[in-house]
This record gives sequence, structure tokens and C-alpha cells, in this order.
Amino acid sequence: MPPSATQIESTRRQLREAMPIASRWAYFDHAAVAPISGPAADALRFWLEESSQHGDTRWLDWAQKLSETRVSAAGLLGAEIGEIALVPNTTVGINLVAEGLDWQAGDNVVTLDDEFPSNIYPWLNLASQGVETRRVATTDGRVDLDQLADACDARTRVVSVSWVGYANGCRRDLQAIGEIAHRHDALFFVDAIQALGVFPLNVAEVGIDGLAADGHKWLLGPEGAGIAYLSQASLARLRPTGVGWQSVQHAHDFSRIELKLKTTADRYEGGSHNMPGFLALGASIDLLVSLGVENVAAAILDFTDTACEQLANLGATICSPRTGDQRSGIVSFTLPDRDPDVVRKHCLQQGVALNCRAGRLRISAHAYNDQQDLAKLITALETAPL
Repeated sequence: MPPSATQIESTRRQLREAMPIASRWAYFDHAAVAPISGPAADALRFWLEESSQHGDTRWLDWAQKLSETRVSAAGLLGAEIGEIALVPNTTVGINLVAEGLDWQAGDNVVTLDDEFPSNIYPWLNLASQGVETRRVATTDGRVDLDQLADACDARTRVVSVSWVGYANGCRRDLQAIGEIAHRHDALFFVDAIQALGVFPLNVAEVGIDGLAADGHKWLLGPEGAGIAYLSQASLARLRPTGVGWQSVQHAHDFSRIELKLKTTADRYEGGSHNMPGFLALGASIDLLVSLGVENVAAAILDFTDTACEQLANLGATICSPRTGDQRSGIVSFTLPDRDPDVVRKHCLQQGVALNCRAGRLRISAHAYNDQQDLAKLITALETAPL
């Protein structure tokens, strides 16, 4: 049963109370770099105070909280704890697979033509090993599943797509894409950075083999702290990379030099962690989970549906898919006779944060954005210079 209007408004109010930026900005740039949540800011302050006052005498306490972040991430994804690696960013997570498979000349990777560069360059970098990267065309982010299937063959090792297109906001049918990948015995990898935390996902039910997402967008965490998921079956197919002192089973026995690697995904966490970043990320994940990700999703879609109506009334052309499950928090649009960069600069001066991608304006609204924010956006766009 979908969330009620009362649940949506309650979610919006509770999250808004946890977002300090809401008192200053109408912020619609979560698809770029989001403001951190209040709980994330508290976690950073906690670590800063502890570190400055007590040094590493509190390190074990921090390590315990780090473990709690891993548990929270696993719960968010419906994954096992041992399938989660804490990584600096999405690119690192993608490269766990790109650099970990036993590629052979003639193998190929299938992805989409509108992917963010992080989900293209790691695959293109395999050309020196004789690996082909096939980029399937999309239409405003929409994936033709037949075309995707036609691009796959017996030598396809990975199908890698973004859950939500960064430029157009199209949310993809992950289960259908995963079925195509598995039909060809390929790994199914998902760049989840533009949806994780604000749309429900169970990686096991959907059939995802690997996933990565930094926390500085919809998860409302700081930059430099993200998560990667690798299924147990995938871990068995991948060569460990980035191996360091924390990759081995006896990580804290420094006098014992034996390359006995962990069998879990944290084998990829070779060196010291971004401790404050991951503590803050865990705090934001817990906040979103406490609200109910399904409620967060409903609040976002409710807001962006209304925003699209008002943008259309303003004369804007909506360029993002806005039907059914293709909708997301990202809305790409154009305004007649307006330069997107000039409009963005004007909006920033009016306390409204948005962005430009692919020659279009882009808003990316979170569940705490409300009608007051939307009114500021519309007013700023109405008064933008020609």
C-alpha cells in the first residue's frame, strides 16, 4: 500500500527539521553535491571533538561505530554484512569489478551511452586488454531492453548501468536489465549514486551482483565516504585489488606477515578509513531508514510531480521521463529563450540552488523540499534575465 498524504507530509516535515540548510536555501542540487544532514554534522563534530581532545584513545569506539555504518548499509540494500565494502567513492566501487575480473581478449562490457563518466572510463580502460565497451543508445534515458539484449553475447562479462540517469533522471527497471545480464552469464553492476537511500532496493531480490554509490548525494553524507556491494558469488569471481594491512584476516596482528585475505567484501578496505566521513554517512543512512525509504520516495515524487506542473505552466519543456516508475528526484528542463548558465547564476543569487547538465537546467529535489522552496524556485525562474 503506497504511503498516504499524511505519511508523506510527516516524512517531509521530519526530514526538513533534520536539514540545517533548509533555513537558508531552496536547495535543488542533490544530484551534484547535497548538503549533509543534521545527524551527519553531529557525527562529524563528535569525531572532531574526540580526536582533538583524546587522540587515538577513542579509536576502538570509532571502529565500533564504523561497523555500525556497515550494518546500516547492508540493511539499506537487503545485503549481508560481509557483502559490504566501505569505499571512498563510486568510481572505486566500479573499479573493484573492472580491475578484478580475469578479462580475456575478445570479452566485452555492455553499458549505456548516457552514463556518467565514472561508469564509462573504468571499462574503456580495459581496451589495452582487448576488452570492448559497448554503449547502448537511450532515448531521454529510456532503455530499449531489446537493444540492450542484442548488444550482449557469449563474451559479455559485465552489464553496468546507472539506476537513475544523472542528466535526465530516468529510473531504470533494474530487474529486467539484470535478467538480460544473467541470461548471458554476465555480472550485473549498478551505479546507484542517483537513487540509493531515496528509493527502496533489495539487491538479492533484484539480482544485482555489484553496486556502488558515494554518500554525498541523496544519502546526505559528506564527500569521500561511499559504499560498495559485492554478492558472495561475485566475490568468488573477483581478484582482490587495493590489498593492504586491513585486507587480511589477522589485520591487527602486525607482526604476522601472511597473505591470508578476508573472504568478505571488506578485504577491499586495505588502508585507514575516512573515519569521520563514514561515521557521518552512517548517521544519515540511519536517518533515512528511520523515516522509511518508501516514504522518502513518495515525498520526492509528490514534490517533483507538482514541480513539473508548475514548470510547464511557466513555459518550460520537461525533458525527463515522468511516467510511472521511470520518475525520480531529477527533473531536466529548458526555458524558452533562456541561457541555462545565466538562469542558474540568477537563481543562486536568489537563494535557489540548481544545476545545468547537457545544455539544460536540472533540479534534483529531496524529500524535505516543500512548497515554500518550490515558490522560491518558480519566482527565481520567472525573474531570470532573457
